[in-house]
Amino acid sequence: MDIKKGVQQQFGKNASSYVSSPIHKDGKDLTKMVEMANLKGQEVLLDIATGGGHTANAFAPLVKKVTAVDLTAEMLKAAENFIKDNGHQNVEFIQGDAEKLPFRDESFDIVTCRIAPHHFPHVDSFIKEVHRVLKPNGQFLLDDNVVPENKEYDHFYNTIEKLRDYSHFRSWKKSEWIQKLEDSGLEIFEWHRFEKTFRFESWCANMKLPEPEKNHLTQLILKSSKEIQKKFRIQIENDKVISFVGEAIVLKAIKR
Repeated sequence: MDIKKGVQQQFGKNASSYVSSPIHKDGKDLTKMVEMANLKGQEVLLDIATGGGHTANAFAPLVKKVTAVDLTAEMLKAAENFIKDNGHQNVEFIQGDAEKLPFRDESFDIVTCRIAPHHFPHVDSFIKEVHRVLKPNGQFLLDDNVVPENKEYDHFYNTIEKLRDYSHFRSWKKSEWIQKLEDSGLEIFEWHRFEKTFRFESWCANMKLPEPEKNHLTQLILKSSKEIQKKFRIQIENDKVISFVGEAIVLKAIKR
């Protein structure tokens, strides 16, 4: 299956669960993103792969205008309902592809993208597009799950994510993000690493994972090495996976 069709299918059927998902809704990372932004109140902001609309919603009262873009029509509708229910009238919703944005060069003061790039099959095209649509001195605020620099840990995390969610493409290493952004002409200004605890049951339920696939995933985690279990702080009780800890970064880069 084409990965973008997979993304649309996966998020189309799970749109409402993303609006209410605690990791998306209540993450401290979102507060950190807002703190890191240099805001005067007149900015025009683009939120790429808006998902449940949490980032667009957080920035809406702080900027002049927000454009929320998503590949999936159902996701956009869920985001629109959520944001309008919160009383924000300065957000427009446009269906579009993060790797081929439907906007003119140098259109935005700020571009945000939160918990989404691990779904993009051509992340370099996405970064190029971010650079293109940003005004000079514009800010790019990125927030996404990352993997450890170690190859074995990288492979483990990306494998379990892909088994849970076929629309997952790749979580990148911190060093890969820094390299890619600097190669594109963006300048890294500030970044923070933080940890995320994933509760196994709700992590699987978010994707409506069928029982046989969930069992397969459980077995793979139970049989992982002691090093992997220690690194990801995997909690196991009575042969059931309770939780594990992943990592993410929030990063700010400037277009010079």
